[in-house]
Amino acid sequence: MMSRPDPSVAVLALMSAAPYIRMYKNKVFIIKVGGAVFSDETSTRALIEQVAILHQVGVKTVLVHGGGPQLDSMQATLGIETRMVNGRRVTDQKSIDVTSMVLNGLINTRILAICRELGIEAIGLSGVDAGLIRAHRRAPVPVSAGSTETVDYGFVGDIDSVNAAVLEKLLEDGLMPVVSPLSADSNGVLLNINADTVAAAIGGALAAEKLVICTGAPGILERAEDPSTIVSYTDINGLRRMRDQGLLKDGMLPKATAIENAIRGGVRRVHVITYKSTDSLLAEIFTNEGTGTLVVADLNALSPAEQKSAAQVLSG
Repeated sequence: MMSRPDPSVAVLALMSAAPYIRMYKNKVFIIKVGGAVFSDETSTRALIEQVAILHQVGVKTVLVHGGGPQLDSMQATLGIETRMVNGRRVTDQKSIDVTSMVLNGLINTRILAICRELGIEAIGLSGVDAGLIRAHRRAPVPVSAGSTETVDYGFVGDIDSVNAAVLEKLLEDGLMPVVSPLSADSNGVLLNINADTVAAAIGGALAAEKLVICTGAPGILERAEDPSTIVSYTDINGLRRMRDQGLLKDGMLPKATAIENAIRGGVRRVHVITYKSTDSLLAEIFTNEGTGTLVVADLNALSPAEQKSAAQVLSG
């Protein structure tokens, strides 16, 4: 005879989450997901299921996705070399064509298909659609501060503005935008933009409550090779100190810049979490302990409960 599961566990979980659901209903969340999530169907579905719950409890959710591993794989198949400088991709003419195929085609459509299965009214678009992201081609820049050597990133864009009205209309209609970071300049030339940068700019334009960056790492680490060195709480000054000390490497460098830009642009809180941990997104949003790294403008702006938790973490 099979025993019934204890319903009190589910009831307790709902009661614990209820204050957060009330707090965040009708607020805007930007969820940025790295392309590594989409390398595996199981992890893709697990994450979208969590995003679906946010959408279904009334959070106005915008999903921004990357596609780095898929781009690397497709370029290798086509015999196109992948080149990265300071965590950012160099994009030539052949690469921008592949970027469009992978981001706007393969990944965006795959996400939408899962959303349809889960009953989410999602709509896919890129920065090109309705002039959502207005950008210009990046000029050659120094490889590092004080260096005389420059790097031309090719068909890579820097953002001029975000047409927030495009997303606001979709959100008001109950739709969930799924955004590819591809954009174009005023002449219609396609430009690749770092997905973290796009997510941060969209977050600022929508005055989002939260930007959640889902990545492979468990959060921001003091030592990139040691997952146990996760930083639970920090602010812009703390992030800058880590960057100045050389603790942030590779892909975390553009993420740190995006985080700072998001907060300065008006996003209240930024979370960096891993997609590899079960239900990490929901745990980060609906529990006070969270799972990853929370970044705010100033640690003193945290609530008393969060300051107490932060003090315990920092002193432990």
